Amino acid sequence: MNNLIKMAIKEKINRLNKILSQCTLCPHKCRVNRISGEKGFCGAGKDLIISTAMPHHGEEPPISGTGGSGTIFFSHCNMRCCYCQNYQISQQHDGYILSPEALADKMVMLRDCGVHNINLVSPTIWLPGILESLKIAMESGMDLPIVYNTGGYEDPAIIKMLEGTIDIYMPDMRYSDSRMGKKYSAVDYYVRYNRESIIEMFRQTGPLKLDEGGNARKGLLIRLLVMPGDISGIKDTLDFIKEKISLRVYLSIMAQYHPAHNARDYPGLTRRITAGEYRDVLEYAASLGFKHGWTQDHEGLDPDKDYFIPDFDDKDVFRYYRDR
Repeated sequence: MNNLIKMAIKEKINRLNKILSQCTLCPHKCRVNRISGEKGFCGAGKDLIISTAMPHHGEEPPISGTGGSGTIFFSHCNMRCCYCQNYQISQQHDGYILSPEALADKMVMLRDCGVHNINLVSPTIWLPGILESLKIAMESGMDLPIVYNTGGYEDPAIIKMLEGTIDIYMPDMRYSDSRMGKKYSAVDYYVRYNRESIIEMFRQTGPLKLDEGGNARKGLLIRLLVMPGDISGIKDTLDFIKEKISLRVYLSIMAQYHPAHNARDYPGLTRRITAGEYRDVLEYAASLGFKHGWTQDHEGLDPDKDYFIPDFDDKDVFRYYRDR
């Protein structure tokens, strides 16, 4: 790592640490002093908390590749999705504290396992510690692409601060109506913050760029989760992406919704999507001219047999690792 990069990252770390004393890292803008132990919406303090760090083979093909994605699952979240499949860590806060130095060691360990990238899952509220860890890991020779894997409730000003640090942005665009964001994820103005942030992500990195082996090196990959009854309003989101971002964007249109966590308490969320609901979204995306991305085999997705539905109470997390 050259001195200019070191100085740039150190400046970002200093700015982000100052924000922690009156936290506005995300759109909730709780303004609590996390350094002194106060906690806001997400319940996070100052110290990094993760659940697990592992090579993960269940992401999109250019992220997982053949060697897996070096995935770090952080505890806590700035969204409270009633259907969250990661609820054990996002809302029940399972996990353990570790220092930036220890997290850097895990990044280097994952690199040595042969993964293609370092994949930060739900990183938003932990950015000061994450950047400190990245700085230490990079000084140790860790040079893999960094993936920012987020539910999409971001402050565009914070995303702008990350320019030059994040290689691959992989956000959800979960809703096209903020009333749905409030009802099902307890967040305000989701659509405004989400869309402004993703425009900034695209400005920084452009569309997804793959190496000769088909592995992602840089760019934006947007995830769209098809939900029952068109709760997510994906057609409107696709219109927005075409008009305000680019048809060159890579999309991951997901059929994997299942009623996890508290979803069965919400009448509209008690079932999986139908083949017709999924096919309708795929056909609409094609009609708009989107050509890049990935779909899922709706008929083959059985939540009782899905190898990649997580259980964070199990040390292996995914059934794939237990049954292989």
